[in-house]
Amino acid sequence: MRYRIQMKLTDHKTEGAFVVRSWSPGRLRVGEETLVRSCLMRADRLVRDWRPQSVAELSAADLEPVLALEPEIVVLGTGSQQRFPPAELLAVMLQRGVGCEVMDTGAASRTYNVLVSEDRRVVAALMVGAESG
Repeated sequence: MRYRIQMKLTDHKTEGAFVVRSWSPGRLRVGEETLVRSCLMRADRLVRDWRPQSVAELSAADLEPVLALEPEIVVLGTGSQQRFPPAELLAVMLQRGVGCEVMDTGAASRTYNVLVSEDRRVVAALMVGAESG
């Protein structure tokens, strides 16, 4: 038997900001909207259809829209499992002075929400699929 896990992630201190309310493999809930594709999120902006659907598809060009959001830190959610992108892709962000934390999408969503509540300049780059590696 296969169980579907859904995490609810709500923080009333971040009212008006884009935050993740819940995540389950293949579905991300932002406010009242359910997303089924990778996205980028900043407290005041939601990019609903970020191209890479897995870490294997991630390219340096895909990091440009992330960096255009001017984060101090990027939280990269890689689906149901933590999967690291190639070091040269992480280096692109580090060379621009942007930190990057790589986590499964559930952990990345929780971390993003906490950082938003602390008024940090954070961007969540979230891969929504169950198997995003």
